Amino acid sequence: EHIGYKEVLSWKVWETISNQNHFLVPDSDGSPFSSGPWTHMSGFPSRCTIDNRVTRVAWLNRSTILYAGNDKWCLDPRVVLLSNTQTQYSIEIQNVDVYDEGPYTCSVQTDNHPKTSRVHLIVQVSPKIVEISSDISINEGNNISLTCIATGRPEPTVTWRHISPKAVGFVSEDEYLEIQGITREQSGDYECSASNDVAAPVVRRVKVTVNYPPYISEAKGTGVPVGQKGTLQCEASAVPSAEFQWYKDDKRLVEGKKGVKVENRPFLSKLIFFNVSEHDYGNYTCVASNKLGHTNASITLFGPGAVSEVNNGTSRRAGCIWLLPLLVLHLLLKF
Repeated sequence: EHIGYKEVLSWKVWETISNQNHFLVPDSDGSPFSSGPWTHMSGFPSRCTIDNRVTRVAWLNRSTILYAGNDKWCLDPRVVLLSNTQTQYSIEIQNVDVYDEGPYTCSVQTDNHPKTSRVHLIVQVSPKIVEISSDISINEGNNISLTCIATGRPEPTVTWRHISPKAVGFVSEDEYLEIQGITREQSGDYECSASNDVAAPVVRRVKVTVNYPPYISEAKGTGVPVGQKGTLQCEASAVPSAEFQWYKDDKRLVEGKKGVKVENRPFLSKLIFFNVSEHDYGNYTCVASNKLGHTNASITLFGPGAVSEVNNGTSRRAGCIWLLPLLVLHLLLKF
């Protein structure tokens, strides 16, 4: 837990120890002064400035006597006497925690009448995230709820933000983030930030994975002469990643067929022909599937002069257009 420091009132600095923060308390001339807030630190030294007219001195926390002169009245080992001289009477509370918050009074008995000086300790604790949702995997269209619980003094402000190039600013200024009908675009990391100005904000992340069925984004045919190498390509977006299968004439093409290789990657499948023959020309079907569904596209391997258009499961093949016979027919009709 990070320990913070914040001096609110401009009182005289008594002590600063490098790399070991202490509370800084005001000098007192014996008269009452306004109480001020102090932060949660490693130690809280309190000092009274006194003179030789003082006959008795004591430090109290509320109505509990901590020290009377050199005598310790409390059982807390963290409370120690730092000095008791003719000009100064000081104690220190080590390893301050939230239960030490409250008023501390230096009571001084002089020849004439008693006087008191008071300082109020406010313990400020840096933010800490004590509970946060685990990473989650959910199907597209479902609802999710993310939780981020933080502690601190003062109470931290909790915000949620979607870490995405398309996300803008905070998506929630609350401990709970509700998303109705989540979409694939809302997948990614969600960052919970807890801040209360005592220390730097505390940040933790939750990974949200949105599952959806395959969608074939590209199905690319190709024209290849006989005897050359040709490749049909099928690209699909899906979470989890799609598994690919290739078919021709309702027959599945298996790995190891002579002259043909199926090369699969997480989002891409290639059907490779090392030596194209006339028998290889025709329509092929790429099937992409995962646990949420499947889709397919028809892709054509064609010869020189043919044109193929493929668009998400449909294909069209146009035959060759021979210009020479048309030209001859035109000339015959002319004469």
